[in-house]
Amino acid sequence: MEIKNFKKAAKRILKAIRNREKIILYGDTDLDGVASVIILKETIKNLGGEITTIYFPDREIEGYGITKKGLNELKKFTSALLITLDLGIGNFKEVKLAKKMGFEVIIIDHHEILDGLPEAEIIIDPKQKGDKYPFKGLATAGIVFKFSETLLKEKMTENLRKNFLELTALATLADMMPKENENLEFINLGLKSLKNSWRPGIRAFFEMKTFKSCAFDNEDIEWMASKIISLLNVRDVEHSLPASFRLLSSFSLEESEKIIEKLIEKSKTRREKIKAMVAEMEKRLQPTHHPLTHSPSLLKKESPIIFEGDSDWEFTLISSVASIICHKYQKPTFIFKILEKESSGTVRTPKGVDSVALMKKCKRYLITYGGHSSASGFRIKNENLEKFKKCLIKNL
Repeated sequence: MEIKNFKKAAKRILKAIRNREKIILYGDTDLDGVASVIILKETIKNLGGEITTIYFPDREIEGYGITKKGLNELKKFTSALLITLDLGIGNFKEVKLAKKMGFEVIIIDHHEILDGLPEAEIIIDPKQKGDKYPFKGLATAGIVFKFSETLLKEKMTENLRKNFLELTALATLADMMPKENENLEFINLGLKSLKNSWRPGIRAFFEMKTFKSCAFDNEDIEWMASKIISLLNVRDVEHSLPASFRLLSSFSLEESEKIIEKLIEKSKTRREKIKAMVAEMEKRLQPTHHPLTHSPSLLKKESPIIFEGDSDWEFTLISSVASIICHKYQKPTFIFKILEKESSGTVRTPKGVDSVALMKKCKRYLITYGGHSSASGFRIKNENLEKFKKCLIKNL
């Protein structure tokens, strides 16, 4: 059984390659999005096609998903085939705008379906209505890997397959997808070939002193994969391209080693910043003394959710902080960066709480929202923050 719209999307992309149409890849900046972009880019290249340009939205400035800023920057390439990867399923207004600008939109995503689907020409998401594919737990990279098999057919060589599986394994682990079914196969096969990777951006990790002493049994490989993922998650943008993309698509071992050295230094700073943000959150969540009674007010501790924001927080750090706080307090945790007129936030929830379903009940206050049941995000006008918080508590 095949994921819905695979054949339809393959037919359209093959037509675009034949006719030398402009093809744009628009991917999320996390490792799942980046790996998906690289797999599809290299698949199209192996079919004789060219990618006109690649776009990753800057989460610090634009937030998550298809953005108006991103579309305006890409407008000069219309008309073109715009393929979104690991985002787009919740961008109803933005897809309409893209079509108005002259783009033909294909969405490849794995996030939860909201109220209906955007008006894209083709949508690939195993969670959409009418998709009978039995396993719904694939990362976007897993979907794109399977899609690349549909596109390439006999041109999917064993080396190319191993190459793509390495990226798929890292993306699946990074996105914390369930280690079962096809994901387990992707992880086992992908990690197995990691040490002998053709990709300089992966080989460079194995030149590091930290890893040279490893015996590379199953435990060592999983440990190393977690270290690689941790470094690839460090924010470092150059020429609008995240470090993970620059590294994993690099053809030079020397260049790859330089990028890794830079990420290691940034990683140290990142850990300190996360530690400071967690300390700030802990301080905010402590009981405060009521000015009249001089007794501790337990309002924050008694609240069923954690809902905190700040204009000074870095957006790329709040997901890690939310995970730490949610794990400790076992409460739905909403942390957001406050911008001039809007706020961009991340959500982490304990087992048994569906963050997307919860936000859906309060969608009237949101600009966009979406993600997974336990990890998601949102954008909201600042004037609606308090209303959104009250609605969440009411519907929990």
